[in-house]
Amino acid sequence: MASLSVRNVSKSFGAVEVLKGIDLEVAAGEFVVLVGPSGCGKSTLLAMIAGLEPITAGEIAIGDRIVNNVAPKDRDIAMVFQSYALYPTMTVRQNITFGMESRGVPKAVQNVAVERVSNLLHIEMLLHRKPSQLSGGQRQRVAMGRALVRDPVLFLFDEPLSNLDAKLRVEMRTEIKKLYQRLDKTTVYVTHDQVEAMTLASRIAVMHQGQLQQFAEPRVVYERPANMFVAGFMGSPAMNFLPAETVSAEGGPGISVANGAEAAVLKMTGGSADRLGQPGRQVVLGIRPENVTRYDPERRGRRELGLLEAPVEVVEPTGAETMVVLRVGEKEVIARFEPDDAPRVGERVTLAVDLAKACVFDLATERLI
Repeated sequence: MASLSVRNVSKSFGAVEVLKGIDLEVAAGEFVVLVGPSGCGKSTLLAMIAGLEPITAGEIAIGDRIVNNVAPKDRDIAMVFQSYALYPTMTVRQNITFGMESRGVPKAVQNVAVERVSNLLHIEMLLHRKPSQLSGGQRQRVAMGRALVRDPVLFLFDEPLSNLDAKLRVEMRTEIKKLYQRLDKTTVYVTHDQVEAMTLASRIAVMHQGQLQQFAEPRVVYERPANMFVAGFMGSPAMNFLPAETVSAEGGPGISVANGAEAAVLKMTGGSADRLGQPGRQVVLGIRPENVTRYDPERRGRRELGLLEAPVEVVEPTGAETMVVLRVGEKEVIARFEPDDAPRVGERVTLAVDLAKACVFDLATERLI
């Protein structure tokens, strides 16, 4: 395995700049996920790492070797594509060994490699079938087998699960995680699915409009997002955003949230409170749905709880939990309730907001305070 360095990399197609000064340092053995909406440049960046697209500016290094002008076949990488890219007239075995055949690898070595990866991916019984005789999940396993058989220093995955149904995606996601834990290979994985990113990555690179927004561990990205884009993109349902203003609350820093005829004043605690600055600053309060619950008087002593009154507009049972849409001022707020504690449409609920886990963003820059 090897480290990967992406240093101030940019990419333009004519006058259109699709990647703008990307910097990533991926340690040997890391599983890094590039995540973002369609068109953010994540697949283009992966193609540049693979050598399938030339870079406009900057430098890419695999290990100690700068690979800007190195052909894809000489980079010692393996790539798994979204479309599987299997040869329809070849059997599974032939698809897996095609690259080795092209390089003149002896048959005995090929047989050992095929046995190794087929056992690893549980496709031993499929080796004599053709792609048309396989399910989507089986085809994806074969595509991974073709990559694994090379034993490269770097694995690249380009949205490998996007063609699978929801149940199969969960199963294959688990298989990829197990595979990575067994192989301990440096891996870069592209997806637009933030659940895949959270569950697979050792670190997540969140991209938007060709720029890197945040590069950190999943928990940091989720709990301390660098800006409002990251906060809104990571998490399902997304973080709630409420316009607010900094005030003095009980002698300490707080924020005032518009809520109908009256404003709710919330006293802030923790690191965000120390960075709020002077009263009168326009900010945005960010709250995850799981940090909004029904107020319980027995928790009155917890100073980090803020209270909001809100009418219930929509109730959405999902089985294990119930999503509730409430109206706070002019904004909708989504909260997670236990099914037995879920309110009814039209009911007015006193909400307890866990301010210790809230995020405060500057209104002008949209960056975390």
